[in-house]
Amino acid sequence: MSLERSDVEKIAHLARLAVSEDELEAVASDLSNILNLVEQMDAADTEGVIPMAHPLHMTQRLREDAVTEQNKREQFQSIAPLTEEGLYLVPRVIE
Repeated sequence: MSLERSDVEKIAHLARLAVSEDELEAVASDLSNILNLVEQMDAADTEGVIPMAHPLHMTQRLREDAVTEQNKREQFQSIAPLTEEGLYLVPRVIE
């Protein structure tokens, strides 16, 4: 698929990209090459191929769900500017 200058101008406008007149031809060529690659990949026969979440067949190693840090809430809240009932108080940012 080959893109024209007008196509690149429209894409740049929609993507809010500033593409100078000098760059238009190079960007059009680059985008055309990308679309050609996508067309080649789309032409590959994927009949019978099971979709995969990851290219490697492996399970994620899980660690034991155990507490590894001590509770230091009182220590951290002692140096906080404002706290109330175990919560940090911060200025309102949304009215």
